[in-house]
Formats: sequence, C-alpha cells, structure tokens
Amino acid sequence: KPHPPRSSHGHAPKPWGPARGPALVVVMTSPFGRYRNAEAASAHLPPSSYLLASLKADCLNKPFAQRCHDLATVIEEFPAKELHTIFPWLVENIFGSLDGVILGWNLRCLQGRTNPTEYSIALDFLDPAGPMMKLVYKLQAEEYRYDFPVSYLPGPVKVSIQERILPECSLYHNKVQFPSSGGLGLNLVVNPFEYCMFYFAISLITQRNIPMSCHVSTSNSAYFVLVDRYLKWFLPIEGSVLPPPSSDPGGVPSPAPRSPAVPFTSYGMHPTSLLKRHIAHQPSVNADPASQEIWRSETLLQIFVEMWLHHYSLDMYQKMQSPHIKELFKPTEEHVLVIRLLVKHLHAFSNSFKPEPVSPSAHSHTASPLAEFKRIVIPRFVQQKLYVFLQHCFGHWPLDASFRAVLEMWLSYLQPWRYAPEKPLLSTESQPRSVSEKWAPFIQENLLMYTKLFVGFLNRALRTDLVSPKNALMVFRVAKIFAQPNLAEMIQKGEQLFLETDLVVPPRQHRLFVSPSFGGSFLSSRTPNITDVSFKVKSHVYSLEGQDFQYKQMFGPEVRNLVLRLAQQICQAQQTAKSISDHSIEATASQSFLSWFRFGPSDLNGSYTGNDLDEIGQDNIKKTDEYLEKALEYLCQIFRVQLPLCSQESLFGMKHGIHKVHGYKLNEAQLCQLMQNWGAAQDENEKKQLPDCIESEDGLILTPLGRYQIINGLRKFPLEYQGDPELQPIRSYENTTIVRLLFQLSSIINRRFAGSMETLCAKEGFLGSFCRYHLCNPCIIEKARRSPLSKQNLGQIQQPRVSLRFLASYRTLLSLLLTYFIASWFCIGPVTCTFLLSIGYLFYAVLMTFITEKRNPHQS
Repeated sequence: KPHPPRSSHGHAPKPWGPARGPALVVVMTSPFGRYRNAEAASAHLPPSSYLLASLKADCLNKPFAQRCHDLATVIEEFPAKELHTIFPWLVENIFGSLDGVILGWNLRCLQGRTNPTEYSIALDFLDPAGPMMKLVYKLQAEEYRYDFPVSYLPGPVKVSIQERILPECSLYHNKVQFPSSGGLGLNLVVNPFEYCMFYFAISLITQRNIPMSCHVSTSNSAYFVLVDRYLKWFLPIEGSVLPPPSSDPGGVPSPAPRSPAVPFTSYGMHPTSLLKRHIAHQPSVNADPASQEIWRSETLLQIFVEMWLHHYSLDMYQKMQSPHIKELFKPTEEHVLVIRLLVKHLHAFSNSFKPEPVSPSAHSHTASPLAEFKRIVIPRFVQQKLYVFLQHCFGHWPLDASFRAVLEMWLSYLQPWRYAPEKPLLSTESQPRSVSEKWAPFIQENLLMYTKLFVGFLNRALRTDLVSPKNALMVFRVAKIFAQPNLAEMIQKGEQLFLETDLVVPPRQHRLFVSPSFGGSFLSSRTPNITDVSFKVKSHVYSLEGQDFQYKQMFGPEVRNLVLRLAQQICQAQQTAKSISDHSIEATASQSFLSWFRFGPSDLNGSYTGNDLDEIGQDNIKKTDEYLEKALEYLCQIFRVQLPLCSQESLFGMKHGIHKVHGYKLNEAQLCQLMQNWGAAQDENEKKQLPDCIESEDGLILTPLGRYQIINGLRKFPLEYQGDPELQPIRSYENTTIVRLLFQLSSIINRRFAGSMETLCAKEGFLGSFCRYHLCNPCIIEKARRSPLSKQNLGQIQQPRVSLRFLASYRTLLSLLLTYFIASWFCIGPVTCTFLLSIGYLFYAVLMTFITEKRNPHQS
C-alpha cells in the first residue's frame, strides 16, 4: 500500500493529474503507444493507473528483454509521483509475492548456462547501479512510504510486535503502524529502499511452487550473484560506499532516513527484561549526521540478518530442545549457502578495518562511520543470531550429506583469518598455516561457536554412517580445521579465562556489554572500554546461554570420552569399508564368462547387501579410508592423546604406556574400555563383523550396543536364507519345472530311507564320514551362529537327507551338455561318459571326505 510523499513543509503534495488542463498533449514511446491528449488517456483512469495497466498488459504480450528495456525507459523519463504507484507492483512482479503464489522473475532458478540472455538482462536491471535502484533513489528523494505486512516477518519479531513489544532492532523503530478502524493486521511503514530489500531478502525463504525440472546450482543463480553484488556495493572492502545518484541534474543526493536514538542495550534480551519497551512508545527520530553516510549499508545488513537468521529467539531455542516441539521454520540448503556467502563477505569487510594511528581519546572523534561500522559489524549484528541458527541446524538437520552446507558455513565463521587482506605464505605445502595470536580476541569472544558447536558435531558424527565418503569427509573437514597449529591452545586459553572465579558477573549487568545490541543505529552510543578479557568471555557465554548455563569444557573428560567413542567408530568404519572392498574384489574375481548368460553361483546366501559403497566403486572406498585416517590423526593432534590407529601396533603401544603424550594421560577405565571395544571389533578375517549380541536358548539376542551398530550401519547380520535349503525360492538361474520334479523325488527318497540315512551318518569310520559329507550340510551350523535363528528350526534342518536340486541349475545342465558334446568328439558314448563322470566324482568325494574329517574332527 503506497503512501503519498511527505512534504518538507509539513503539508501533502498536490494531487496527481494533468497540470495544465485537457489540452496538454503527452507523447509516449513504446511500451505504451501514443496518447492523443491527457483527457483521452485519463477518461477512466489517472495517468499513473493507466501506466500500471499498460505495464501489466506488457507482461503478457512482450518478451522479457523488451519489457526490461521499456521499464528502464519509464524509470528514466517518468516523474516520481507516477512511478510511486507502480513501484509495489513492480517489486512483487520481480521478486514474487510474499505468500509464494507469484513467482516473479524466479531469480533463484535463473542461470546463465540455461538462459544467458534473460540472466544478463535481469542482473543488469537489478544491479546496484541499474534501473531498479535508480527508481528506488528517485522515490527515496520524495520520501514516499510503503506498507510491509508484519505477518511475513520472522517468527520472533512478529510475535513481539503482535504482543505490543517493540523489537530491539532499530530496523523496526518508528515504523510500526497500527491498523486503522476496519483495517486488517499490523504493517511496517518503510521507505522504498527498505521495501525493495525486504522483498528481495524474503524471496530466498519463501516456499514457491518451483517446477521439478528446475535443477540449478545455487552459486550460479541470478539471486546468488545479486546478493554478492549488493554486499560488495553497500559493504565495500576497499574504499567507501558510493553515494546514491542525484534525483535531478545538479541536485542534491536523496536524503537518508534518520536513525532513532535508542540506548545501547542487548538485542537478545528475554521478554521479562526491565528494558523492554511498549510498542506505543516508539523512539522519535533524530538527525544524526554521522549515520547519514552509511544508512544503506546498515539497513541492508539488518534486513539480511533479520530475514535469514532471526527465525529462532533464545527463548524459542530453549523450548526447541524438547523433541515434542514442532519445528516452525526449516532452512534449506540454498538458504544456508547464501548465509555462508554473507558470513564470508562480512569477515572480509570487518578485516579491512584499519585503525588510524592516533590516541584512544582522539580515535572516537576521528574514526569514520564506515570504519566504526566495520569494527563492530560481526559481534553486534551477526554473532547472536548466527549462534542460535547454527544450534538449531546442528540439532534438527537431517543426518545426511546435505549437512555439509551447514558445516562449511560454520567453519567459514570460525576462520576469519582466511579472509584477512594479509595472508602469510606457507613455508611448505605439508605444514598448515599457524593461527596468529592476533585472532585470540575473536576466538575468546566467540568461544561457544568453537566449543559447544564442536560438541554438537561430535554427537552428530556418532550417529552417522562414517563408511559413507560424504560423511567421512565432514569429519575430516572439522578435524582438519580444529587441528590448525595454535588454534586448540587459544580455545583452551579461552576456556581457562571463562573458568576463572575471581570475577563475578552480575546477573543483569553482563547483558549490557556482550553480543552488542541492535537497539539502534550503532553510532547512537558506544560500548564501554572493557579491559578485563575474562569478563568479556564470561559475558559472551552468559549472554548467549543465560546465567544458569552449565559449561561443558571442550578439553574436559566428558568431551574426551566422546572423542574416544568417535575414534572407535572411525576404526570400525575403516574395517567395514575394507570388508566391503575385499568382498567386492572377491565377487569380481569369481565372475566367469558364464555370468553373461546369468548363470551365477548356486548359493546366493553369500551375497553382501551392505553399504552404498558397493555401487560407488573402489575409488570412493579409498577416499573414505583416507578421510578417516587423516581425521583420526588430526584428533590426536587436537586432544594430544594416542588414539587407536586401527592396528595391533597401536594397541601394543597403548598397553605399554604410549598413551602418555604431552602430559595428557588416558585413565585406566578409558584404556580398558578402549582395548575391550577394539578387541571385540576385530574379526578373525577382519570382515563380516557381527552386531553385539548374546546367545540364549532361542538363539542370538541383540544388545543395546548391537542395535546401535545396526541402526548406524556399523555392523550387520548377513542377509541370508536360513531356512530349509530345499524350500528356498526358485532362482533365476534354475529351471522351475526341474526344481519341482527333483524336490518331489528327493522328498520320496528322504521319507523312505530317513532311518537308514541317520544310521549310516552316525557310524564311525570312513563309511560314516562319506555319508555325512553327502547327506549333511556342514555350513548350516556355522551360518546359524551368525544369525538370530531359533534352535528349534535349526534341528529340523540338520537331519540327513538327499538333495538333487543342484541338477536343476542351468549352469550344471550346460556343463553336462558341454561335457557330453566334447566326449562325442572322442567317440565316447553317453553311457560311457556317464560312467567315467561317476568314477571321477567318486575319487573326488573320497578325497574331500578325508580332508573334511581332518579339518573338522569334532563334527564326527
């Protein structure tokens, strides 16, 4: 809903309409054709309404390139009082509607590779120096205002305004408008720049009906490129923010909205705070000349942070720890990638701050507004909201590879030195760059970002399948970042500062200094000069987590136990990956040329239906092993302990005291538990490991550890057919008719001679061994030990019997046919060939009987 402009003399401007009567001739080029006169054009509609109707018609009739060209012409030639009416429609037409029904230009799916022409035109039109921004500045100069619905603001802000509590962020001050009599809902009265940026920012998180065929790369989309351009333009790393163009030739630049004067208070304060303000007492505006220089930079950043990060308040975060609370907002991978772009640019923007070599007393008077803005931009505008956002993602994001986007965004925030203008060169490629001591204040003032989120990642890693190369890569990335030289020491120093007891932080006073507030324009007041580093660290922690927060040390015993568990899981994942690799190699080697005819082996029970590594190949299996091996090595460096290296030598070293490294020592309970778990994980063949279970009268029963191993894919029971081999489903390599006929024949023989066969198999000596070799299946007992099969069913299967099903296999039939065909070349008849085959098999059976009895004498 547009508002008329505010006159500098306190009265409304003149009404819209023709200025000099009906004889005025208005000549217009495309897209609107020509008016014969203003009276004819405005017979039913005023000029501004006719302009809007013409633009809407062009959306249906003209191609995209022509529409943009005509819009640029209209913006250049028409006055602000006529552009004022089309502005809300144009913004919605470009960025889409707030409810997601109108797609607009669909900037999130617009890519240069698929639509190069539209992509280039859209970027030029929406560029910070393009026609759209010229329209914004034109309307800004006339001080027009527009309504933005409060219902589409982030949840915590919307609830606060609806409860008549003024949000702490200065973005909302002096803008909340109560509904008039009969009006619906609350609105923010915003200027054109804020209105445009609100729509642009919210279009990222609005759920829209995007076609399923739209497969795009987020970093190559027009939206992503525009975010990058806006950040570089309004938050420049070098130089200053360019002033907006003049509204008239030779005129003055468009004025900036005045920032309210609000006390410097914490932005994340609880609703019970004594400093909250009723919405009816909104601060009045003041003329702060220093803030005029960078009002667009501050406004742009506040809108991006509010729309993209402020979906979870501290109170809501505490409530969402309960699994019964329904998640109100679910961020997407695209959303997180854009936030990462914002974080990276803010680091570069903040690191470009160069303090002037003047005395501290003079610094406050000589520092430029942009330099002051760079100094406090991250702790004041980003830190608290980003921390709560990351806490939510770590606790609620699905346990899949898409978490990589959240992980990289977190790691980008933890490494501001990567975006510093001066990057020291590496001495050698093998040695990582050491973290300079100048970053110690940042680490201490963001201690929870490093420690608590690291613990949150450990808990996630313990619940994921580390055999997957994508999950293994995430563990490797985190371990590598935290293993940078001097980083662990600085984190530990920050923990020591927090645990100091010589300073007591008052329950409320600490909120005035940490997590600098969004309570007004940052130039309205200043942070007290705090010299006590320990007080800063305590204030940071208490402002984010509350006064009653129980801090869990990153290098304490509880977290070290989590690291040991992760190390054990890494070793198990390495063994599982190795077993999959070995099985894949064996299966490939056992393939014969007959597999082309789909003549596979007669026993499918040995097939390994395991991890997705069976499908992604040996290269990724090797990558998984490399990632996990390096991650284990980095964990050793971070926590300075000798962790298991998945070899007997490491266990030998731990048993003989090598677990003492750099003054740290694993206690005996940890060492015993680690050795027991590691010993249990070692299988005699280092593959096909079974879940942890206990043996009972009814078979194997899973323990809680065994269930955990199965759920996370660490171990598994082989998926085999454990019933009667004669009753298993007919395979694709068997002839259905012959299988059924041979089963009936075998059943008749077994029923008639069951007693005789049991008597023969019970005899001692060669005859008993020979019969057991042919009439008993020695593999069933061994398979039963690796499956929770009941002993009752096992007893029914173990009875001696004849099985002729092997004769129904196509492979067996083809082998016999080839044998008879080759024998016919040597003039050997079918009867003679059958006799020779019987004699040959008899010698083979005798030999195998002796070998079997020597290997398994206990079975006799």
